Amino acid sequence: VTYCNRTHKERHLRANDREFNLSFKYANNAIKTSKYNVFTFLPLNLFEQFQRLANAYFVFLLILQLIPQISSLSWFTTVVPLLLVLSITLAKDLSDDITRHKNDNHVNNRKVEVLINGELKSEKWMNVQVGDIVKLENNEFVTADLLLLSSSEPLNLIYIETAELDGLVSNRFIKYSISILYISGEVRCEPPNNRLDKFTGTLTMRGETFALDNERILLRGCTLRNTEWCFGLVVFGGPDTKLMQNSGKSVFKRTSIDHLMNVLVMFIFGFLAFMCTILSIGNAIWEYQEGNSFITFLPRADGANASLSAFLTFWSYVIILNTVVPISLYVSVEILRLGNSYFIDWDRKMYHVKSDTPAQARTTTLNEELGQIKYIFSDKTGTLTQNIMTFNRCSINGKSYGKSSKKKIDFSWNSLADSKFCFHDHKLVEAVKSGSPEVRAFFRLLALCHTVMAEEKTEGELFYQAQSPDEGALVTAARNFGFVFRSRTPETISLVEMGVPTTYELLAVLDFNNVRKRMSVIVRSPEGKLTLFCKGADTIIYERLHPSSSKLMEVTTEHLNEYAGEGLRTLALAYKDLDEDEFEKWKERHHEASTSLEDREAKLDTIYEEIEKDLLLLGASAVEDKLQDGVPQTIEQLAKADIKIWVLTGDKQETAENIGYSCNMLREEMKEIFIVAANTAEEVREELVNARKKMSPESGDEPPIEKSRLLGKKSQVVEDEKVDGEYGLVINGHSLAFALQKDMQLELLRTACMCQAVICCRVTPLQKAQVVELVKKHKKAVTLAIGDGANDVSMIKTAHIGVGISGQEGMQAVLSSDFSFAQFRYLQRLLLVHGRWSYLRMCKFLRYFFYKNFTFTFVHFWYGFFCGFSAQTVYDEWFITLYNLVYTALPVIGLSIFDQDVNDRWSFQYPQLYAPGQLNQYFSKMAFARILLHSCYSSLVLFFIPWAAMCDTVRDDGKDIADYQSFALLAQTCLLIAVSVQMGLDTYYWTAVNQFFLWGSLSVYFAVTFTMYSNGMYLIFTSSFPFIGTARNSLNQPNVWLTIFLTTILCILPVVAKRFLFIQLKPTINDKVGSNYVVTSNMMCSGRVACTRRSGYAFSHARGYGDLVTSGRFLRIPVKSRPALFPHTDTPALRLFKKSFILADFVCF
Repeated sequence: VTYCNRTHKERHLRANDREFNLSFKYANNAIKTSKYNVFTFLPLNLFEQFQRLANAYFVFLLILQLIPQISSLSWFTTVVPLLLVLSITLAKDLSDDITRHKNDNHVNNRKVEVLINGELKSEKWMNVQVGDIVKLENNEFVTADLLLLSSSEPLNLIYIETAELDGLVSNRFIKYSISILYISGEVRCEPPNNRLDKFTGTLTMRGETFALDNERILLRGCTLRNTEWCFGLVVFGGPDTKLMQNSGKSVFKRTSIDHLMNVLVMFIFGFLAFMCTILSIGNAIWEYQEGNSFITFLPRADGANASLSAFLTFWSYVIILNTVVPISLYVSVEILRLGNSYFIDWDRKMYHVKSDTPAQARTTTLNEELGQIKYIFSDKTGTLTQNIMTFNRCSINGKSYGKSSKKKIDFSWNSLADSKFCFHDHKLVEAVKSGSPEVRAFFRLLALCHTVMAEEKTEGELFYQAQSPDEGALVTAARNFGFVFRSRTPETISLVEMGVPTTYELLAVLDFNNVRKRMSVIVRSPEGKLTLFCKGADTIIYERLHPSSSKLMEVTTEHLNEYAGEGLRTLALAYKDLDEDEFEKWKERHHEASTSLEDREAKLDTIYEEIEKDLLLLGASAVEDKLQDGVPQTIEQLAKADIKIWVLTGDKQETAENIGYSCNMLREEMKEIFIVAANTAEEVREELVNARKKMSPESGDEPPIEKSRLLGKKSQVVEDEKVDGEYGLVINGHSLAFALQKDMQLELLRTACMCQAVICCRVTPLQKAQVVELVKKHKKAVTLAIGDGANDVSMIKTAHIGVGISGQEGMQAVLSSDFSFAQFRYLQRLLLVHGRWSYLRMCKFLRYFFYKNFTFTFVHFWYGFFCGFSAQTVYDEWFITLYNLVYTALPVIGLSIFDQDVNDRWSFQYPQLYAPGQLNQYFSKMAFARILLHSCYSSLVLFFIPWAAMCDTVRDDGKDIADYQSFALLAQTCLLIAVSVQMGLDTYYWTAVNQFFLWGSLSVYFAVTFTMYSNGMYLIFTSSFPFIGTARNSLNQPNVWLTIFLTTILCILPVVAKRFLFIQLKPTINDKVGSNYVVTSNMMCSGRVACTRRSGYAFSHARGYGDLVTSGRFLRIPVKSRPALFPHTDTPALRLFKKSFILADFVCF
């Protein structure tokens, strides 16, 4: 694959001219996603692994061990653990890269027909070149980025599925036909880039120049559907295609525990250097004072003195105490995370049967972060709601229709009606049948002003493919009331109006975008009458109405308020009759703007504004977007867990606010809900400050900022401020744009974070990401973003955790997410169960891992004071080698994969259990300091008790037992049993696997010990196994076992005592639940109060497809109040269960 000539210059190519195109050295169509080949795998992978600090450190240790004057340990004590860690990583990377190679080969060896010298020849994808003309057939993948030339369908219509790009099904067609065999055109276009929604270029052919845009390009990653064949010109190939340009490295997310571990590892290195310095100084003093006494039988080398001995001793102890640096930590963490990810994938309670969609952990490195979420940023449509619209109400010429009656309307009079459509107001049907011109104009507008595609497989059976569910619902409503949209071409729209086939000439589509927030079409009726039909947000339409519509606007506004109280999404409809001459002049200006290569969109918006004025109001429609199942309950549970939810939506303020009430985010019993909707920066600031002062009168003008500097990075963290009561905040997109300015963003953050619920409406995708980034940057909290559409991708990637919902808006959100599932309600299980368990398990694992390693190492440290600081090891070398790899590896993995303090049912019953994760209570710098102290105490016991017990002790037969080898065996046995018992105390949930790992590891230790200390091993490997007979001569003595028992008891006694005292005197919420205490608080329920909150219709954030319609390419798209987090100890009712406190009795999976 050639990567040359990928500059910012334009691309120039000729069709069917390989010699010319090859001169530019454009990349061919082969792709390569694999990282290694046979020759580079080992060196490159090892190079990558040794870039990790821990691995490089152990290589450095190995080098030190090869120096005889320094090393007192055999080389295998470092080589065996290092090789095991490297081998596991090598095997994982090799498996991943083999899979990538297979995928690459599968794709590169696909066949496609290429036009060469006037003949179609079969070629592999990898051999296709830029400028080639390829033929695609039905259900074939698109070979490269192609310029569409022609197809088998009438009007060159083609259907494509873009699932690999955005999960949608699209349809496009082109206006002009080209003679395939003799094409000799030249294309000049933009260089390769990752903009999926934009393409700029020109095609020069037969003296004519055609403007090329994104709608004429067929991207690699699509699939041809329902089209027999099509031809295309290769513009970008292989790595230059937009799909591959978008396959760059995603933002690598690291958990807060990862960042903390990096800091701790740096501290451990410093602590290791400190211990080695202390011991080397001790060696210098000892050599100076006592060393001369040993010269007779331990002669010094020439030039050796106390200073040199201290220097060598320093490096010797770096080797001896290396276990304080956890080489196997990172591999163990990856195994733990992978195991917990499988639990999410396998959870049948997060499987959505209707859509056959399981939950999926798409990233395996963020599981424990799910147990620390403080802020959730959620989209509304399709995330909180079902994004399945039903036409419920409408206002036509000042009359409101749609109030429910018991009897459902019978649409049998309309043979083309949709049998699934339901409506209950018979007056509307009567108005249509009686020939009311306003009612018929209303439904005619709904049948004409859209970009829906109709498919009629059998006579009378229509299937609509809509860009959004809103459009589908409105067109279906028009269909049932007698105005049936049946088909369309680039120039016409065919309807059946009250049984009469009618064809309208489609002259222009003025499409929707984020600024316009409306859509219009210009059509000519069979009678020759020119009409502009427009639909959009009511505030936008009202600004463009003719003064004669003012009275109707007032009545319609009242109806809109009524619909808002019912939580419906509204849309205003208007029209305008056009003059022929005026339209022709406008059409010329429109053509100039549409063919412009610079600022095309801005020029078109200006042209649209010219004609969309003096409109006449027809009325308003209202569709219902129902909440997903379980959304209010989920938000209730998350709020009890002290998780704050912010809704970031493109909907109108009234709609978003009403949904906020429906899903229990906003509640009538809140002290106040602040509305920020100012139009200037100063007014926005004033409203934010006033809101903050109401919530916290004592808050100062300057935000309480905690400045910190971590690893060279400065950060400003805005501390939480106390608030009396619960508040809500609603801010619109216009005000949010001012609030996000640099000089005001901290004020927005302070005010919003004081509120229990925040709703940002009319926001753009960029603003969503900016809001998430603001909280992420200035709050010491973990954020989660959840959405289901392409407009949510930016915030999903920005947040610490991104969750995608596979819904009605494609798969882009899922493809960009870290976790995905089908329904919002599964979020509470993901966080309160899997997230909390993962965090608990990870913290237990780290605490125990550091404890066992520090305890192991500190015994060496104390022993240094009794061996003349000679860097002699206190343990057998084989025990040092196998301690982390065999004896303690599986038990801690079993603990960290299967342990749970309470089961999933109790996790839901007591969401307050989630709070410790938000506060980092289970593992922090302070917790690490406590581990150091605990390890220091345990090591003192593990060294001095065996030392005192062995000193001047004899066996039953009177022989001396106080030798170095017997002491080493006793010390290491005490250590292993003590840390195993400690792990047993830390285990809340015992399974057969835990039991097997724990008892199995102890059994393996004794089996290996008796084997390695046997006569046979000594005779075979004399130098490697010097502890001959030590095990059988020591472990058969009662006083040795008494010492082991006493040491173990003394090690765990402070832990048991501390836990007992804390449970009795200062119990946490976990202790209360764990000891069968039930924490309750008064629950006050209040019904919803009827109110007139305005709702509004919201378009999707994606640009509409009107230009596809007119250009010939279509797109088809198959209250309860909450208890306090920690109730005051003098107010809750405490109920003690009759059964005794045995945690394992009620903690069951």
